[in-house]
Amino acid sequence: MAQFLMRGFRRPRAVMDSALGSLERQALERLWALGHEAGVRELLEAFGDALAYTTLMTTVDRLFKKGLLERRREGRAFLYRPSFTPDQLRRGVAADVIDSLLGSGREAARPMLSTFVEAVDERDRALLDELEALIRERRRGRGRREP
Repeated sequence: MAQFLMRGFRRPRAVMDSALGSLERQALERLWALGHEAGVRELLEAFGDALAYTTLMTTVDRLFKKGLLERRREGRAFLYRPSFTPDQLRRGVAADVIDSLLGSGREAARPMLSTFVEAVDERDRALLDELEALIRERRRGRGRREP
């Protein structure tokens, strides 16, 4: 399959990287690794005190404003926890990218679907079988909901 780069088009990973700064990604990853809600001080320890407290506080506040963290007040401080698991975040980004690629209507979606199937087939034949199984499973599930 021919590969080319369209001017202005960025891969989903590049979109995610530009939507979040490096420190924002690191803070989110460290919160996921902690596995529980944490205040800025505890999160700062996960960075090995390589940052200023106020820098990290500003970073987690930006993540909260972007909807990627939830927070609750405890005393004078906030405790933060991720709004999404890493998998939920990846799926959300993928869903948004796919939605934009599908366009509107069947005819607009057909080239993207065809290209997707070709790419899956070229990458790994077993993935194509898995895709087919997922489609069958989805159709069976849809059939049960209909009266």
